Amino acid sequence: MKATLGQLLRYGMVGVLSNLVGYLLYLAITGAGVEHKLTMSLLYVVGVAQTFFFNRRWSFRHEGAHGPALLRYCIAYALGYLFNLWALWLMVDVLGHPHQLVQAVMVFLVAALLFLLQKLWVFRSDDSDPGPRARA
Repeated sequence: MKATLGQLLRYGMVGVLSNLVGYLLYLAITGAGVEHKLTMSLLYVVGVAQTFFFNRRWSFRHEGAHGPALLRYCIAYALGYLFNLWALWLMVDVLGHPHQLVQAVMVFLVAALLFLLQKLWVFRSDDSDPGPRARA
């Protein structure tokens, strides 16, 4: 439990800084006239690239293989992206809520989803285990 709390605090620090900068950029770019889903998509890719290093080495202190962790990280963030895109479509395009508010809420929801995926799957402690299919 203590290890998870430390991971959550470090993950939160990386996330708060990254998302604060990302959200301010989101507001500036959409304020300049770029469509909200395109802006979120571009900033999402930038966020994935910058946070992998910090989350792997500092937040989760992962010492396993780099390649499998990066692949799982990209899959996790792809799931987070699709969740965020779906929510923007539903809440903004269909239901008419302001995109600024929806995206602010999504920052927290996607962050929670990604913490769980990273804790339980992406940066799991035993990268040497090939899994059940490889052992069969």
